[in-house]
Order: sequence, then C-alpha cells, then structure tokens
Amino acid sequence: MPTFVHLTPAKDLKRIVRSGIKHGGRGVFCMPVLPNYYISHQWIRELKRGGQRTIVGVYFTWPDEELVWVGHYFQAHTQVTAAEASRVIRDAPRTEGYEVIVTRAIPLGDIQKVRAVPQVMGWRYMPDSHSRVPCLCPYCIRGDIKSQRLRRRTRSTR
Repeated sequence: MPTFVHLTPAKDLKRIVRSGIKHGGRGVFCMPVLPNYYISHQWIRELKRGGQRTIVGVYFTWPDEELVWVGHYFQAHTQVTAAEASRVIRDAPRTEGYEVIVTRAIPLGDIQKVRAVPQVMGWRYMPDSHSRVPCLCPYCIRGDIKSQRLRRRTRSTR
C-alpha cells in the first residue's frame, strides 16, 4: 500500500485527527511519499500563498487497487490505481507540478501520522517560475505581496 501526504493548514489539524480528511468539493489533493522529499512536499509554498501561516503533512496509506486521478496541474488527469500513480510521478522526467486526487474521504484509520514540515520548501506560482517574466496585469497579481514594487521595478526596466 503506497503512502501519500496531504498538506493542510495547521488550523484544520484538530478536525482531521478527530474524524479524518474530508472529501471537499473536488477530492483530497495529495502526493505520494517518494525517496525525493522535495517532490513529495513541493506544494507547500504554493499553498502558503493563500494566506495560511503553517502547513502540516498528514500521511496516510491507500490501497494499491483504489482508483485515483494523477496528472500535472492545468492538464488533463488520468484515472489509475494508487500504486500506478506513485509510479507515474516517480518515473516522470519532470515531477514538479504533479498532483494526485483521491475522490473520496480519507478515514481516520488510514492516517498513519501527522508531522510538521519545513515551511520554505517547494515552488510558488508554477514550477520554474523564476525563469519566466511574470504577467503584471492587475488580475494576475491581485493582492500578491509586494506586487506594486514588482510592477514599478519592471516598468522602470522596460
């Protein structure tokens, strides 16, 4: 049975320890626990952009034959077994940006442990975002920290 990690705000931890991980609207987003710690926890900084201060990892096991969705965000996902989802991500040439979606709630009995994780791991906006010039339209950077400074700096270099 593969082990997955679901990254969630620390404020939700009490509810999760009491009754498991709720399904939510689209499913439970998670990543398989791989030998590469960075890949398993790559979504932390992107999740923190939403205003959460502390993210924790909830580790759970999932049956091999259970169907999940796997794919790169903003692209079509494929429905495969949980074991195959781990293999797809592990063997991908570029693993940043992948996600696994479990389509039902995670019962309390499947949760193995809850751990604090480093808060500065992962990427923001999108993988390899530092190699691209950001879009500075008011919609794309609305409410982002230091967005006005970024607009002024970019305007002065053009």
